[in-house]
Amino acid sequence: MNLVIIDYGAGNIQSIKFAFKRLGIEAELSNDIGAIKKADKVIFPGVGEASSAMKKLDKSGLKDLIPNLKQPVLGICLGMQLMCNSSEEGKTKGLGIFDVDVIKFDSGVKVPQIGWNKIKKLKSPLFNNLKEDYVYLVHSFYAALAAETSAISTYGVNYSAALHKNNFYGTQFHPEKSGEYGAEILMNFLKL
Repeated sequence: MNLVIIDYGAGNIQSIKFAFKRLGIEAELSNDIGAIKKADKVIFPGVGEASSAMKKLDKSGLKDLIPNLKQPVLGICLGMQLMCNSSEEGKTKGLGIFDVDVIKFDSGVKVPQIGWNKIKKLKSPLFNNLKEDYVYLVHSFYAALAAETSAISTYGVNYSAALHKNNFYGTQFHPEKSGEYGAEILMNFLKL
């Protein structure tokens, strides 16, 4: 299987690469448009601040490529957020794949949310044969609930822990840091 992790300078790429290696898949890191287009599956990671990450995507030509990919694409953390319409972080216009906006947790909760939280109401092939369980999250912004929500978590408010539309999947949580349960989610992605 040809799995490409998009390398655009805003990702926690090594931990994702190791997670797939444990599953027997050697992922390729690339920002080459041709290599990404040819991949069987694509991972769109992200860590950091939304507006600077979007600038990197724009500069590299990936901003126009990602929404037009036809193979399964998995956005992780900031990657998922950038696939939404917009983010309050840096007043960023997103890729518009998921019809939802990303907003900041209000002052009633400690920000960022760091640690394990339960996901529920699972409805996507990513969660085939999986029950509701705990996943690892680190984030200050969240995607609101939407028609494309495929898992919900709660931190002061219910929010989209995962999104799914056509060949596009997103997780706010880090499957690569969510133990065996996260490994099962990545395996389900590989089986798509």
